[in-house]
Amino acid sequence: MAKLLLADDDIELCQLLHEYLSQEGFDITLAHDGDSAAKLILNDSYDLMVLDVMLPNLNGFDVLKEVRKESQVPILMLTARGDEIDRIVGLELGADDYIGKPCNPRELTARIRSILRRTEADYSRKKKKLRSVHLDDLYINPGSREALVNNEAMKLTATEFDILYLLANQAGELVKRDDLSEKCLGRTLEAYDRSIDMHISNLRRKLGTDIKGEERIKTVRGVGYQYVSHDT
Repeated sequence: MAKLLLADDDIELCQLLHEYLSQEGFDITLAHDGDSAAKLILNDSYDLMVLDVMLPNLNGFDVLKEVRKESQVPILMLTARGDEIDRIVGLELGADDYIGKPCNPRELTARIRSILRRTEADYSRKKKKLRSVHLDDLYINPGSREALVNNEAMKLTATEFDILYLLANQAGELVKRDDLSEKCLGRTLEAYDRSIDMHISNLRRKLGTDIKGEERIKTVRGVGYQYVSHDT
């Protein structure tokens, strides 16, 4: 049973989602302020955190910053529907994905399951079918979900790892944004949805330039991305 932390100061909404998600087979812990949410997620073992932006004491962004200093646990942000700035900031800070409020409990459940399918537990069952990737100074082990650049481990969220592995596994080939979203976010990109672009931006920052001082991930404007390797 997947263990989830739901952090939202709307007690009535939390009770509703707690009941629904429990019936869907999840073990739910509730937090109603940022301080409590940060302490719980960092001092206990959870499979995923659903985190509202607007929390008392510490807001959702501050909680996200604190968590990402120590943990790459998957985080799904709850943002005001239509508030693109909150979505962009959340993704920049390391959220795996977002969903707008108010949200349909069924849609939230589907988004949670989509993220959990891509976590280590699922990959451990499939690791024998997935090959490691070694390109220049980049090494990716999909079984252990480790990525190293110049022999140094990268701190990647689950979503960032999936995007990097997909691009590197098809190095030299164009991968469309729609395909990245379907395979790495588990959903279809909406109009003006910049989720993939923000994850790519985070990856570029963490990867640094390649052995020739060039960007490792090339943008094919309006279409998608390509991992550039001098081994291909």
